Amino acid sequence: MSLDRSRYWIYGTHAVQHALVNPHRTVHEILYTQTTDLSLFNLKKKATLTDKPSLARLLGSDAVHQGIAASVSPLPSLSLENLEDFSENQLVMILDQVSDPHNVGAILRTCAVFGVKALILTDRHAPNESGVLAKTACGALEHVAMMRVTNLAQALTTLKKKGFWTVGLAESGKKTLSSINWKGKMAIIMGAEGDGMRDLTQKHCDLLAHLETSPEFTTLNVSNAAAIALYEGFKGQRL
Repeated sequence: MSLDRSRYWIYGTHAVQHALVNPHRTVHEILYTQTTDLSLFNLKKKATLTDKPSLARLLGSDAVHQGIAASVSPLPSLSLENLEDFSENQLVMILDQVSDPHNVGAILRTCAVFGVKALILTDRHAPNESGVLAKTACGALEHVAMMRVTNLAQALTTLKKKGFWTVGLAESGKKTLSSINWKGKMAIIMGAEGDGMRDLTQKHCDLLAHLETSPEFTTLNVSNAAAIALYEGFKGQRL
């Protein structure tokens, strides 16, 4: 097994299935257990049979591997210049220092469902590609362009020059998500749980909006809030 630190292990049926058909993904090694149905996978190289205890030792006892794992290289890095004009209506999601790989993976999955063109992360205080992120994304890591930026405020300015409107999600937002005109190029910005968006990020948003919630309990997990926001954007662009 490779000791190359630039590689990492992804695991789980959907994560491995989608990685194997992604032309931009380099797969180095595949391990499987005896109960795994290899016909479910588009294997282009030989897979190695192992047992569940060995796989658990390799991946960690908490990894829900479903009997399959693949050693991969991270996907090629992309920049905002890689955003293409696919259509008049576009959505991108931006996360301001959201650091939990489970949350980012769940948001990636929602991005894929609603046709988001890119997920933009900060260089610092954001997770790298990992088995946990890939498993939670359930294959979406291979379908949504993930871009990292050093200066988020500068990135928002670049997006505006490309014709994007920037919508920040914050409890202090005056607008509701349902009241926004989602037509055109739209970027949704969300901050970390607890702290929310940084002040400088908010200042670079064209508008701030909030989720309509019960007044008795207003807090929501960032991945769930992102799902609602992306659904509103997806729906609004198609009305």
